[in-house]
Amino acid sequence: MSSKKIYIVRHGQTDYNLRGVVQGSGIDAPLNETGRKQAAAFFEQNRHIPFDLVYYSGLIRTKQSIQPFLEMGIPGLSLPDLNEISWGKYEGIPMDENGHQHYQTMLNRWSEGQLDYRIEGGESPLEVSHRLSRAIDHITGNGGENILVCMHGRAIRILMCLLLGKPLHEMDYFQHQNLCCYQLDYKGGDLYELIGYRGSPIHQ
Repeated sequence: MSSKKIYIVRHGQTDYNLRGVVQGSGIDAPLNETGRKQAAAFFEQNRHIPFDLVYYSGLIRTKQSIQPFLEMGIPGLSLPDLNEISWGKYEGIPMDENGHQHYQTMLNRWSEGQLDYRIEGGESPLEVSHRLSRAIDHITGNGGENILVCMHGRAIRILMCLLLGKPLHEMDYFQHQNLCCYQLDYKGGDLYELIGYRGSPIHQ
């Protein structure tokens, strides 16, 4: 098969991002003004790329982030398997000192390899990795040479580990901003190569 170029981008800023409130798959927040500007700037930077297909999660902030490409007539598809991790009982709640400490404890447990650990009512990294594997199989199994995928911060960390063969407990190696872009070359099978990265088109 011919190679594919896969562009993986994080959605634009929401008010939850701005306020530092945990925002997972259970929060369907729209882009704020900064997020809309980021989306417009990203479009201007990349409108020259002949995207064949656009994929986005089941949450409105991802579709809004790539809406200008859809308006060009590029076929798009929502894949809920691309959704952000569920943060369970902490979603949408401003963190006090105790909540922040619990959150950091959870991240530490993940970095130590306890990848089946989850917040009450939420998902573990292993559970997210399973559905992201389904999503990427769908994406690579369909046509197109240039593919745009819009998703979420934690989910991107997990996906990049899966695609690049990096241990999942090292997911926080990938640090990124809203509307950042990872460019990968897919050669078939399990062979992916990271060939480019660009940060947010508008600094936050």
